[in-house]
Amino acid sequence: MKDQWKMWKALKGNETGLGWDPIKGTVVAPDEWWNKKIKRMIWDDDNDEVWQTTTYAIDIICSYYLSYIHKEPCMDSFHTGLVWLQEIMRGNERRCVNLFRMDKDILIKLCLDLERHYKLKCSKKMTILEKVDIFLYVLALGASNRQVQERFQHLGETVSGNFHEVLKAMLRLSIDMIKLTDPMFSNIPPEILNDDRYMSYFKDCIGAIDETHVSACVQEENLIRFIGRKWVPTQNIMAACSFDMQFTFYAINKQNLNFPKPPPGKYYVVDAGYQQMEGYLAPYRGTRYHLPDFQRGGRPRGLKEIFNRWHSSLRCCIERTFGVWKARWKILRTMPPYSFYVQRDIVVVFMALHNYIRRKALVDPAFERLDKSPNFIPPDIFRDADDIQVEESSQKREHFK
Repeated sequence: MKDQWKMWKALKGNETGLGWDPIKGTVVAPDEWWNKKIKRMIWDDDNDEVWQTTTYAIDIICSYYLSYIHKEPCMDSFHTGLVWLQEIMRGNERRCVNLFRMDKDILIKLCLDLERHYKLKCSKKMTILEKVDIFLYVLALGASNRQVQERFQHLGETVSGNFHEVLKAMLRLSIDMIKLTDPMFSNIPPEILNDDRYMSYFKDCIGAIDETHVSACVQEENLIRFIGRKWVPTQNIMAACSFDMQFTFYAINKQNLNFPKPPPGKYYVVDAGYQQMEGYLAPYRGTRYHLPDFQRGGRPRGLKEIFNRWHSSLRCCIERTFGVWKARWKILRTMPPYSFYVQRDIVVVFMALHNYIRRKALVDPAFERLDKSPNFIPPDIFRDADDIQVEESSQKREHFK
């Protein structure tokens, strides 16, 4: 562009009378001006500088004409994004769930809330519904910018700008979504109150805490910092959840680790990797703990195993929360090369959307499955390297028997 600007200055010289047409998006210059300029360059002294300038001028004119005047439209499909969305909203409920990970009623509520309370505005060419659906389409399916351009018939700059605009509105939403619904812990959670297994042991428990990993896309010089037991670069997330599988607090990549201290007498359940301290209840060490251990080895024996059995059953709500959360959004498994701050913000937005769907949806397929199967824990998408090696070794031993 710099070289072309120099050529244009050489062609224009000190002459005035040129302008810009904002409607056509072209330079305004009379035909006499162009004819005079080109004729003078061609018939001037026959030297290399004149001919070089003439060649540059013709090249500029041709490039400008093809780029700004005789442009062949790229997004010219009659089946625009808005037309396609109208078809989705009038069609079968499952189409909306498959594409945007929520039913039509929740999608409309989300759009209205973002517009009324979180400063998301429509534009001349795009409605609130289309903006939000583009954002959810990227998150749910892991779609690239070019795929979104083709599906919604918008330019890449429009798609990118819209994505970041909705992301900011979603971050405002997350402030209201990721928080305690009962900050004073005045009531016993119904999941404990209505279950005799937990009421005698855990009536003062207020939630569960654990860590998990989601995909990260980082530059090569920072790769070592983000590769751990998973063999791939990941973001390390520590979160707390309530027993109805809603996130109440989070910390990403060891930042913001100051969890709210539970009130006196209240506590979170944690696994054996955490220290036994006030406000955090860990299981007995050196004793059977995980649910599969009891499924394979029979009923618990002794008070410690009984305690660990119900502790594990209660704490698995955080693992179930992580499982349904990761399964819903494909981008958590293959994070695109956004800036790291955007990747971190996307994780926060996912937690907010998770809570939003849990609170607003009358029926959600993902949550419905977990509600019907209280012992089902979705598999982790990022398994530890040690676990994979043990499994591969056992498979090899079975193969050679």
